[in-house]
Amino acid sequence: MCGIVGYIGKRDVAPLLLEGLQRLEYRGYDSAGIVITSPKAAGLKMVKAKGRVRDLEARVPKRFTGTTGIAHTRWATHGAPSDVNSHPHLDPENKVAVVHNGIVDNAAELRAKLEADGVVFASETDTEVITHLIARSQATTLEEKVREALKVIEGTYGIAVMHAEFNDRIVVARNGSPVVLGIGEKEMFVASDVAALIAHTRQVVTLDDGEMATLKADDFRTYTTSGASTTATPETVEWEAASYDMGGHDTYMHKEISEQPDAVDRVLRGRIDDRFSTVHLGGLNLDAREARGIRRIKILGCGTSYHAGLIGAGLIESMARIPADAEPASEFRYRNPVVDPDTLYIAVSQSGETYDVLAAVQELKRKGARVLGVVNVVGSAIAREADGGMYVHAGPEVCVVSTKCFTNTVVAFALLALHLGRIRDLSVTDGKRIIEGLRRLPAQISEILESEDEIKKLAQEYAGAQSMMFIGRVRGYPVALEASLKLKEISYIHAEAYPASELKHGPLALIEPALPTVAIVPDDDLLEKNRAALEEIKARSGRILAVAHQPQEKADHTIVVPKNEDELDPILMGIPLQLLAYHTALAMGRDIDKPRNLAKSVTVE
Repeated sequence: MCGIVGYIGKRDVAPLLLEGLQRLEYRGYDSAGIVITSPKAAGLKMVKAKGRVRDLEARVPKRFTGTTGIAHTRWATHGAPSDVNSHPHLDPENKVAVVHNGIVDNAAELRAKLEADGVVFASETDTEVITHLIARSQATTLEEKVREALKVIEGTYGIAVMHAEFNDRIVVARNGSPVVLGIGEKEMFVASDVAALIAHTRQVVTLDDGEMATLKADDFRTYTTSGASTTATPETVEWEAASYDMGGHDTYMHKEISEQPDAVDRVLRGRIDDRFSTVHLGGLNLDAREARGIRRIKILGCGTSYHAGLIGAGLIESMARIPADAEPASEFRYRNPVVDPDTLYIAVSQSGETYDVLAAVQELKRKGARVLGVVNVVGSAIAREADGGMYVHAGPEVCVVSTKCFTNTVVAFALLALHLGRIRDLSVTDGKRIIEGLRRLPAQISEILESEDEIKKLAQEYAGAQSMMFIGRVRGYPVALEASLKLKEISYIHAEAYPASELKHGPLALIEPALPTVAIVPDDDLLEKNRAALEEIKARSGRILAVAHQPQEKADHTIVVPKNEDELDPILMGIPLQLLAYHTALAMGRDIDKPRNLAKSVTVE
């Protein structure tokens, strides 16, 4: 993985591809490459470079023209970042070029067979196997050559293929990794993410798993990997190119943190039903009788989405009184879980393409489970695979680490919990109370954002720490987990999160002045319990930064946040900790939007 861009038409292709790669930089990558041709060209011309897209652009010759091309930003899986391991990969005769997102699981076996037949590999990548298989095919069309190669491939892929002898087309295919076609006026685009397309077209077709497409300048067609034609209806993308700009901010992360009041307003808009103190969630495809039959809810996500799921499980249990829990999708799919027909499964993914989550959804569907999706990207794989669900309407999130999408996902879970609760036993009074709390959220988030200068000063003070501990109890624990993840993702400071109640069972051994503790201390029925944890830390000379609804006597510093309903407080308490992580990383000079070793949409295992 990570980013694919392709074009066929009449325009000069190199600038278009480089611009597309720049729009995909947010996904995280370590190298980039581009290959081009044209109907009158004698062959393929390629440039690759380890590093950023700007490093690739610096290597592109002035006379590097063509009207057809594919390009790629790579996030290393097989082989270290290098010029040679960068995509595209060519065969020895420079006829076939391939870019690939995903992992070829049987690459070692195929590589051994090809080497035994005399094939010499130029790189360490699994992708080069695909190139050689296509090049060695005796089929008479490019489509059939690609199809033959895919028959022996095991694993995931989103690929784009060019061939010097078929330079009037690009052939693409998908299995587990996104491929989106962009429909232009006598020109066609392809990308792994709509962000690379919307500057040129908002008409897109998203391929399904097991689907291929042939792109020509004035036409395209879709079909399965077995050759059967499929019907593709273009959709209009709701987001505009300006949504992917920084909008006057220094980083995308800062922009996205600041967008959260509007983002939360969007996820609430049109869904609240004051008459019955509930919400409308028509996309669930779940009527009242079915909702009352649910005996358990299992939420599956990875990373930040898993943390949102933990908060969501708590909201569902407290409001709907349905047993609920969250689990990393990457673990769930490998532990041979018992799939209960009375359990509702909820898959959470910002991109809607996270491979571990998607694979869990597909396994659950195979076993007859009912699955809902909570995703941000309309038309994404999980949205299409699920029986129903909710879009969180956060808008495009460009920074690798998630902020506004996390917040909107938790708000979406609050809506779901309220919906299920009102169908079951949640009173009108409590329903009205939660709705009033939800409506207060945008203004309260704005109030927190106004304290950014204060949080920035605290971040500069704590930026020298080698490690930090985050603690919270019950509702506060998932907030601590997410805050810990944010800090380590972008500042590279080691951070751990524990339930506050677990301090005395081991983590207290770590407490000393050099290890600051960030404590989540809401004004709820556990306030005194949380204050007791602060006492334990202070007795061992630990430094404490509290996030609370009132100043905490035992804390060295307190970030005070506005009070909402107890159930909704975790949404607000996470916002200042996003800013804390951001300004800590800024003070340390980190590349905040593109943290090392990470990718935005993880479409491999």
